[in-house]
Amino acid sequence: MQKTIFITGASTGLGKATAKLFQSRGWKVIATMRNPENETELTTLNDITVLPLDVTNIGQIHSTTREAIAQGVDVVFNNAGYGLIGPLEALNDEQIVKQLNTNLLGVIRVTQAFIPYFRAKKDGLFITTTSIGGLIAFPLGSTYHATKWALEGWSESMSFELNTFGVNIKTVSPGGITTDFSGRSLDLASNEDYDPLVQSMMAGFGSMMETASSPEQIAEVVYEAATDAKNKLRYVAGEDAKALYAQRLEKGDEAFRAEFAKVFLGQ
Repeated sequence: MQKTIFITGASTGLGKATAKLFQSRGWKVIATMRNPENETELTTLNDITVLPLDVTNIGQIHSTTREAIAQGVDVVFNNAGYGLIGPLEALNDEQIVKQLNTNLLGVIRVTQAFIPYFRAKKDGLFITTTSIGGLIAFPLGSTYHATKWALEGWSESMSFELNTFGVNIKTVSPGGITTDFSGRSLDLASNEDYDPLVQSMMAGFGSMMETASSPEQIAEVVYEAATDAKNKLRYVAGEDAKALYAQRLEKGDEAFRAEFAKVFLGQ
């Protein structure tokens, strides 16, 4: 029987690559995005339905998830998100609230909308894009990391209540992805006191992106998580992410943090 995946943030990058991969392997795809009227590729593919969804719009979450549930959904892929980078002192409240609303509350609210449906049929899977930044922290990303670390802990806690009803939840934690994340999906803030730190950090970030994965490579990990039938919570995705996480576990928190300060801040 043909299965269906519901994807948020499907207009570019990992979301779009995942939509195309699942469609190519015989799935139905409900691809959601803020501006579906601008989508020209996914709309031409069989078995892909494009729906509007801004995950910061609670009313739209309810209406779009209702429409999706009416079609039947097996997997929900919470992928919408972006990076807010910069010293906390340089961020305004609007930026902080937008980051929390998109990356954290958007995931929680979309998930909450699907739970009664999955619980009633005693089957279903939630997958959330977190980040290697949900397992380790880079300098000058405090609010971004607040959302990604929160999603890791939230997913771990949610697994206990969902598993009781035959529903599963997983995280995919990519490292760098060669998309426009550092352009369209990045909000960078600073002030002159922090500029040297920001420039040093961005230089380190740029060199790290040389080992980044393609969206298609990370989409394969999403597919694995969706189809391996394992009760496994966390999928670290990309060779760079796996190496960094292994270093963190091997060296311990403090030695790892000291090394990161040297690499990214020259300290």
